[in-house]
Amino acid sequence: MSGIVAAHGPFDPGRGQRMLDRLAHRGPDGSGSRELGPSWLGSRYLSIVDPVSGDQPLSGGRAGELWVVGDGMLHNHRRIRERFGADRFHTDSDLEAALVLVEQLGAQGFEHLWGPFALVVAAADGRFAAARDVLGLAPLYWVHDGGTVVFASELKAFDEDQRPAVRPFPPGHCWTPDGGLAPIRRFPGTAPVLLQSRAEDDEPPAWVFDALRETLIRAVDRSLAGRHSPGVLLSGGVDSSIITAIAARHHGEGQALKTFAVGLEGSGDLAAARLVAEHCGTEHHELVYTADDALDAVPRVIAGLESFDPKLVHSAVPNYFVSRLAALHAKIVLVGEGADELFAGYSHFGRHEDASELQAELIETLQGMHIGGLQRVDRVAGALGVEPRLPFLDLDMVELAMALPPEWKLVGRDRPAKWLLRKAFDGWLPDEVLWRRKEQFGEGTGMNDVLTEHFGQTVSDGELAAEAGALTPPVRTREELAYLRLLTAALPGVNAQETVGRFAEA
Repeated sequence: MSGIVAAHGPFDPGRGQRMLDRLAHRGPDGSGSRELGPSWLGSRYLSIVDPVSGDQPLSGGRAGELWVVGDGMLHNHRRIRERFGADRFHTDSDLEAALVLVEQLGAQGFEHLWGPFALVVAAADGRFAAARDVLGLAPLYWVHDGGTVVFASELKAFDEDQRPAVRPFPPGHCWTPDGGLAPIRRFPGTAPVLLQSRAEDDEPPAWVFDALRETLIRAVDRSLAGRHSPGVLLSGGVDSSIITAIAARHHGEGQALKTFAVGLEGSGDLAAARLVAEHCGTEHHELVYTADDALDAVPRVIAGLESFDPKLVHSAVPNYFVSRLAALHAKIVLVGEGADELFAGYSHFGRHEDASELQAELIETLQGMHIGGLQRVDRVAGALGVEPRLPFLDLDMVELAMALPPEWKLVGRDRPAKWLLRKAFDGWLPDEVLWRRKEQFGEGTGMNDVLTEHFGQTVSDGELAAEAGALTPPVRTREELAYLRLLTAALPGVNAQETVGRFAEA
């Protein structure tokens, strides 16, 4: 994980350094910047792949004239090295693969990158390109400020005078000064499904479950790769429990996998996480926090989260505590985010009886994750210097899951939500965990009621009526308005309408 700032056009390096300083939490291992002709690159970086020679900005190319700053991880960097030859590379950093591709293919090289990334490449001769992965797993924002285009990893990096015009950089696109904004990859799920015209009660062939299991195992293996021993944020739900079961089997010899769980005293998530940890033989760490602890953390969480959506805040508060716990023991954590979006796990997906309508909503939900659930995972962990990795959102896994017939994801009498995923891992976990009813992170930890009651009381009905129309759709509840006020206080000038995703229901 890194925090990046970049600009093309007239730019004050002092402004760039101020922006970098606001991203110090994303990169505790070092900081660097470089002026390159009409461009400026800066980074706060967390060294994961190459802590010795992977400082940013990183130079590369045959003459070393190209430079890159980036956030995320390029899963296929070793394949790119093999394709172009070891003599083209000077470090072990995965980011150098992007430099070689751009040198060889120009901006079209970005389409060959696999993994979560937000990258900016520049050279003194004026070459400049910015790109973001198709799911938006790595955050990136941008603003057109006169004749200058400025990029940064988080909203808070931008000076207050720029924030009203800041927008999310669109996932799956690149931008160059000459070519403007252009797509680099088609979104998963928009191609035809693998198997057409399936009856919703049709039993999938065995290879489907084998493929799901093997693909997720490979994704977990990629997430485990690196010099640092990772842990798992174990909520006790089926998604993080499956990740834990896989990681525990594939973790390195001689050291137990670390797992982390939090909740209010007596919460269901804590009990389920303990059961999974015992079953998988992990080194389990847990934290019991109080309602007062949670309430005190909310302003800090919202400032880091850069959102005011109540559902996101409900899950971000326990995520803050579990990430803080994990930061004491691990630099990398595996997270179960993404399974609900791929396999229709949220309760509102259960209303669908038409498979095509379900598929359309799943795609829409995935496309909105970069300013929704992914924002929670990235910001909360990033604020504490921890890099989250999301095996369910490995592109291989996403493309497979979204190519399966949506009829198999409909909820039925004998098919609970995410039954495809559950059945693929039958026998890997205790049944009471594998087939546990879906709970939102804030619900399972006991968080939702605490926050809703307290913050709802800080706003009157009259205040809600007077201020609700500031956004479209209008602010929906007193609690949501309370969070919006906290966000506005933490990030003056931010355009919440254009930069903050909101769930369908408050």
